[in-house]
Parts: sequence; C-alpha cells; structure tokens
Amino acid sequence: MAFRRRNKSYPFFSQEFLIQNHADIVFGLVIVVLIGLMFEATAKTAILFIQPQYNISTSSPDGEVTFYHYGWRDCATILFYFFIAIILHAVVQEYVLDKVNRRLHLSKSKNTKFNESGQLCVFHLVSSVWSLYILVTEGYLLHPSSLWENYPHVHLRFQVKFFYLAQLAYWLHALPELYFQKVRKEEIPRQLQYICLYLLHVLAAYMLNLSRVGLVLLFLQYFSELLFHIARLFYFTDESHQKMFDLWAAGFVFTRMVTLTLSFLVVGFGLARAENQGFDLEMGNFNTVLIRMTVLLLVCVTQSWLLWKFIRFQLRRWREFRRTQDARKKAGPKPALRPLKRDSLGHHENGVLKAENGASPRTKKIKAP
Repeated sequence: MAFRRRNKSYPFFSQEFLIQNHADIVFGLVIVVLIGLMFEATAKTAILFIQPQYNISTSSPDGEVTFYHYGWRDCATILFYFFIAIILHAVVQEYVLDKVNRRLHLSKSKNTKFNESGQLCVFHLVSSVWSLYILVTEGYLLHPSSLWENYPHVHLRFQVKFFYLAQLAYWLHALPELYFQKVRKEEIPRQLQYICLYLLHVLAAYMLNLSRVGLVLLFLQYFSELLFHIARLFYFTDESHQKMFDLWAAGFVFTRMVTLTLSFLVVGFGLARAENQGFDLEMGNFNTVLIRMTVLLLVCVTQSWLLWKFIRFQLRRWREFRRTQDARKKAGPKPALRPLKRDSLGHHENGVLKAENGASPRTKKIKAP
C-alpha cells in the first residue's frame, strides 16, 4: 500500500526515506496490532490498543448500560489512533490535496497553506458533525443545566470517551506531521501555537471531568474554524472570493461571545453553587475556587489572544483592499482611441489609397503640351 509516488529511492532509515515512507511504516504497525486480535495469546494486549478501557456496567430501567472513565491505559488507545490519524492524513494528502495542487499551480507558500487548510477542513467538518451528534443524542442542548449538574461527570458513554481520545490522538499526530510534511521554519511557530492550545484545552476538559461543557465549546470552535478554512480554500482557487471571510468573521465574533458566556455560566456560577465543593482525586472532583479560577483564566486568555489575532487579520485585509483601490485610482481610465481620418477620395490601406467602394482610384493622365 503506497501513499506517495516513488520518484527516487533513498537508503533505509535515512531522513528522506522516513519522510517518504512514514505512512507505509505506520500502516505496517497497525496491521501488526490487528493481526494480534487473531491469536488468543495476544488478543488481550491488542484490544488494549483498539478498544477504550475502564468500562463499568450498571443496571437501569432500560437495561444494562456501560460507562467509561479515564486512566493510564488510555495512552495505549491514543497511541493506536495516533497511527490511524497519520494514515488518514497521508490518504487525504495523496488522493485529494496533491491532485488539486497540480491543477492550481500554486506558489510554495500558498501550497503549504492550502494543504494545511485542506487537512483541517476535513478534520473540523468531521469533528463538528460528530460533536453535534453527541450533543443531540445526550440531550445537552435541550437541558443546558445538565452541563454542570451532578458534577463530577466521571462516567462517560462510549461515544463521549472515544471522541476525546480521537481528539487527543489527532492533535498529537499533528506534531510529527510538521516534520513529515516539511513545513517551512516560518510556519512552524504559528502551527505549534494552535496545536498546543488544542491539546491543552481538550486534555483539561477530559482530565477535570468537564467533558460536557467541553463538547459544546469544541463544537463552536470547530464550526468557526471550518468556515475560515473553507474561505481560505476558495481564496486560493480564486483571489476574488472574499465573501466567505465576511461570513467567517461574523461566526468568529459570535463564537467568542458564546464561549465566554457559557464558560462563566457553567464554571463561574453553576459549579460554584454545587453542593460537592472540594478536591477529591479518587472521586474525580476538582470543584475548588483555585481550579475554577484557573480554568476561567485559561479560557479568557485564549479568547483574548484569538480576538487579537482576528483584529490583526482584519486590519491586514483592510490595508490590502485600500492599497488595491488606490492603485486602481492612480491608473485612471484608459484613453479612448482616436478615429482614423479618411481621405476625401478614400482611405489608405497598406500604403495604397483606396476608394470608399474598395477600388483603387484611377490617376489622372496629364496631357502633353
């Protein structure tokens, strides 16, 4: 199974060999884990990588229900889906983005941003639909008070836990992809910033048992980013497409307002009035004033930083628009072409005087004296 065209062979385990064949190597590791399911001696170890761990079965009026909580064995599951994310990244790059790039003939800098937006557009689309499905099926949208009631939310359903494990696996896989995709040094700090921020927020929501409010905030953030990357893809195909950026700008401001409001509502008011105040690591209770203030501070600093980047982006767009308008005004209207003056007898064509009817006029004969 080859993901990239082999234009040149490199020595084994060299830098270029690993970059060119990293998806095939990872695919081989995944196959080894899947083969382990076929044998009884290795099946338990293989399941540790594939299936979420720490399940608890409880009885309910609807029957037996299985819940999950987190633990150190989640690292094995995250590692497996970390490999899956690398394979899917290579599939999207090879069979979708590279084919589009060959038709667009973009510059090197635009090509890097196009690939970044293409990958994130697919991820944000899948994550937005996935998180919205969980919010609807779990009833969090119809009952907002469930976001903070009965805290700590230690017991998670399968789809909720698997969603968080997949999110951690994806953002962890984005770190080595900076090396595999040969991202330019100028772009690495910018991409490291948002990768680390996503990892920090997703991990905090998962470990502090704030999974419910985390789902809502991730849905809002992913949908807003989806609009931005769609707008950027349209811009790279045709630079005259600017209306999608205006739609993203409205969605961005709305997302920041809802994120701050919901964070203060759940963490600042809902959890502050809960009965089980205190710190209990075994019960998963982190409802203390210090932790609540730290969470709110993290959210406020992140939203302020995003707003600052948004304002700078809009100012840069406005300057470019003004610069384009000034250049058009300086160019001025094109001068009108002067009409050709025709002779009374006709007009000149290829150095010969032509009559109005297209025939050459006869020259008058001069009589001899």
